[in-house]
Amino acid sequence: MAKPNYNYEKRAREIEKQKKKEEKRLKKQAAKENKDPEDSTESQE
Repeated sequence: MAKPNYNYEKRAREIEKQKKKEEKRLKKQAAKENKDPEDSTESQE
């Protein structure tokens, strides 16, 4: 019986965490960008 490759499994989990973190960061950034133009137009007037 083959040994489980724990290093591969750990790396796969780390990559998945990084992807989720990046997606969350991009989502927050997009929400912030959508909100900023409204705020900047109000402050300019």
